[in-house]
Amino acid sequence: MKSSPSARSWIAAGVRHELLTRALPALRHDMAAPVSVIRMALLMLKRQVAAPTVDAAACEERVALIDNQVGELVLAIRSLRDWELATTDDGISRSALVGQCVMLMRSAFDLHGVSLEVDAALDPQEDEHRWPAGAALRYLFLGAMGYLHDGADEAGAIRIEADGANAVRLQAVKRDPGTSPSVLDAHRAPRALAIDAVALQSLADDLGYAVTLDGDSVRLVLATGN
Repeated sequence: MKSSPSARSWIAAGVRHELLTRALPALRHDMAAPVSVIRMALLMLKRQVAAPTVDAAACEERVALIDNQVGELVLAIRSLRDWELATTDDGISRSALVGQCVMLMRSAFDLHGVSLEVDAALDPQEDEHRWPAGAALRYLFLGAMGYLHDGADEAGAIRIEADGANAVRLQAVKRDPGTSPSVLDAHRAPRALAIDAVALQSLADDLGYAVTLDGDSVRLVLATGN
């Protein structure tokens, strides 16, 4: 029996949920780090206020630090809206897309012995073209990373390169033969929800983007309908 359009949409929604789950540790860290700094600054401020002589300059410095960290926390909380497909966003540049996704997943990939290598051509440039639907592209790029991470045999690195003016190519690179897989795989928890070709293609179809899977590489076009 063929799956209905509704069922295919649910499959894509499940893939997005899995990708968000994988990104959550980094998102939690971005929100927890300012809280830790705020707690320490408040402790120091209480001590300074309770001292026989109040150092006004030191108190002002602590208050400024707290104010700065509250701002960082607010930005981190607001960034959760970036994951909502229904929210209209300002789009995203190719370099920003790559930078954000690499930052989210680098630690997790490193623990599994998979490094992320970004070509210098993807460094931020002035007046870069911004592609619409940044949330959709973020999910799709993370999906491509997850596909190579989960499925490429003996992957030791994922190389990310610009491909023309409107695409990105991700290529899995085989692990150095001198690296012991038993040590690296000790950090890898069994995953029943691997991002395979069907999952990635379902996500791309639902979001309206073209992906090309060729062995251990993925080509992602940043414009819809291509």
